[in-house]
Amino acid sequence: MPDSRELKFRKLATDLRTAIRSGVWAGGAKLPTEQELARAHRVSLTTVRRAVDELVAEGLVIRRQGAGTFAVPRTMTVHGGAAMVGVVVPDTALYYPKVLEGVEEVLTAAGARLLLTCSRYRPEEEDAALRRMLDSGVDGLLVVPTLLGSADPAALVRRLAALPVPTVLIERGLDDGDDPSEHVRTDHVAGAYAAVRHLASLGHTRLALLSRSGNPTSAPVGRGFAAAVAGLRLRATEPFSVPYGEWDSEIADAQVRRVVAEGATAVVCFGDREAIMVVSAARRAGLAVPGDLAVVSYDDEIAELAEVPLTAVSPPKRHLGRQAAELLLRRLGEPDLPRHQIRLRPGVVVRRSCGAHPREAADG
Repeated sequence: MPDSRELKFRKLATDLRTAIRSGVWAGGAKLPTEQELARAHRVSLTTVRRAVDELVAEGLVIRRQGAGTFAVPRTMTVHGGAAMVGVVVPDTALYYPKVLEGVEEVLTAAGARLLLTCSRYRPEEEDAALRRMLDSGVDGLLVVPTLLGSADPAALVRRLAALPVPTVLIERGLDDGDDPSEHVRTDHVAGAYAAVRHLASLGHTRLALLSRSGNPTSAPVGRGFAAAVAGLRLRATEPFSVPYGEWDSEIADAQVRRVVAEGATAVVCFGDREAIMVVSAARRAGLAVPGDLAVVSYDDEIAELAEVPLTAVSPPKRHLGRQAAELLLRRLGEPDLPRHQIRLRPGVVVRRSCGAHPREAADG
């Protein structure tokens, strides 16, 4: 039967191990001195040294001569040789399948494992998924958090940035200068600007923006559209936006009549579904697309499948996934890496709906 000294040493080793794995001391962080640990846990220095020796043998901490004891950064050599990465996305039907393709390519090539959950844009499911993943011992997280509608988006981002494992946000972040998160996002402001600039290059001087609201992308698209109209000295009709569920053929008919009556010759429409409705409404009004009304869609999920294939701003979804996964794996191996906040610029895929030659590539 082990004596009391043996029990104290093992209990202290367990306590320290739990603290390291739960993130009390992040990878690379300095642990308290042996004297401080002895006082805090009311044990002898010999007991502390035995406990720390065990953690050194397990590869959880490292002693540096003259500097102290440090938690070892989590690397790709954990969990039997393969890192486990938790991935939380809000949807697996549209937009995010291509993002996940990029994530899977990188993780598979690195020999890492992926644990995937769909939150369905429900904050409570998102929170539960994160708790399950942390409890299961994931080494890092890739998360698309539900910020829209949150009572305090900044607090949510700060909480995610403070999780005990490296966390990279995808397509989310804060728009002010006080964003502590590491993230990879599409520059939707630049994407909308590129759409307007492309239409201006084709001779259009009065444009319209029709969009769906209640989406994280709609606001930056609106800002980019307005900035481009002002910067390129164009004119625009009053922007129009309603929630996804309210967009129907009657809305599309009314908006086409309105923007044409106000002199617009081109429309930027977020997203593809709404743009397809606009093209159908134009046809019902006796207008030709692109002859009478040019249309550029924002999203490029189903744009090429439209009756008139849609020129579309195309967010680099697969590259988003790849960049986020690569950044997370690099963070696992280099905990002291400067924090990255990456914006990827979308391009414009030219098809028939804008009047340019389909082989033309618009600078994005």
